Amino acid sequence: MTTPAIELVGVSKWYGSFQALKEINLSISEGERVVVCGPSGSGKSTMIRCVNQLERHQRGDIRIHGRAFGGGARDDEAIRRETGMVFQSFNLFPHMTVLENCTFALTWVKQMPEEEAKRIALSHLERVRIPEQALKYPLQLSGGQQQRVAIARALCMQPRIMLFDEPTSALDPEMIKEVLDVMVELANTGMTMVVVTHEMGFARQVADRVVFMDQGEVVEQAPPEDFFANPRYDRTRMFLSQIL
Repeated sequence: MTTPAIELVGVSKWYGSFQALKEINLSISEGERVVVCGPSGSGKSTMIRCVNQLERHQRGDIRIHGRAFGGGARDDEAIRRETGMVFQSFNLFPHMTVLENCTFALTWVKQMPEEEAKRIALSHLERVRIPEQALKYPLQLSGGQQQRVAIARALCMQPRIMLFDEPTSALDPEMIKEVLDVMVELANTGMTMVVVTHEMGFARQVADRVVFMDQGEVVEQAPPEDFFANPRYDRTRMFLSQIL
């Protein structure tokens, strides 16, 4: 059998006495596009942040391409480099230009020569269709442009997996489409993607599978055509009736 790109086995997470994740079991194949949805507070963002250990889980195992976290700081960092992360709030350095935001990790983490880092950064800014913004600062850009810079920055590290944590929720409605269009193009390249979002149109168009979470549990998972047309559980049906 092919080793999954991401595997969560019995993953649980607590904040004090509150259990945010309850025995999560989820396997994602190489090249699969998975959309994770659910009501606010259902554990979606916590789960995706545990995948690359921005949040530490207390029980269970998380494996990236067959390698488990917990082998030491160096091993964990090597595993984490296989996952790019795009956040709701962009998290760009305001004092750096767009180009500097994209080259920073390449030159400091990968110790790459500056000219090579610039070449890679510009190629990914071209990929997200904003190469002309390279010398501007983040605050000179629209929200949609800033999010596309964040995607380009993550891609510069050549991850095998991309994680998106509600990437359009902080955007004005007219800016959402430009970010989703870039994500659709990325999905069409065969990149493994896990996307936490309420954009159900994106889920219908791109996802291989939709995962519905509620109260820290994976309640239901199915291909989009089955998930939307014939949800199995009352919790899923209630959620869909509120957002569709």
